[in-house]
Amino acid sequence: MLPKKITLLNILFCLYFCVLGQDKIEIHSAKKASIYSAIIPGSGQVYNKKYWKAPVIYLGIGASLYAASWNQTEYLHYRKAFEYRTDNNDNTIDEYEDRYTETNLITIKNYYRKNRDLSYIVAAGVYLLNIIDASVDAHLFNFHINDELSIDIQPQFMGIQNQNMPALSLKLNWN
Repeated sequence: MLPKKITLLNILFCLYFCVLGQDKIEIHSAKKASIYSAIIPGSGQVYNKKYWKAPVIYLGIGASLYAASWNQTEYLHYRKAFEYRTDNNDNTIDEYEDRYTETNLITIKNYYRKNRDLSYIVAAGVYLLNIIDASVDAHLFNFHINDELSIDIQPQFMGIQNQNMPALSLKLNWN
């Protein structure tokens, strides 16, 4: 009975140290990265350890929202100028009386409205690209690129029907 217990303890002891000696493979979840980026833009990139991408995302969203805000201010300004022009009230002061016609004011107003809407679309696009990028990076997190992988493109002449024709040579190396 005692040799069986000693053998069992030895086996458990060896298994314990075999398990301790193994490296844990970090499971990187694409779903988690996507959810992080959807809640807080850039946090999925931080989760993927691509820290440099978070400021780029905030710069893209911030610049497009700033452009939208500026275009909204200009749109409201020219809309009010058009309303002053067409209100038929002698007490209102039209600051663009000698500069723009009514059609010019409408054109300028529509220009800023279009640019405001486009800026909001760009902000939404950067936000969606943020989520897609976090998901793709998480899927490729454990993918290792071999340093030996290379491609070499060189100009070359090929002899076709007794003529030298210019061509491109493509060499792939994956040692």
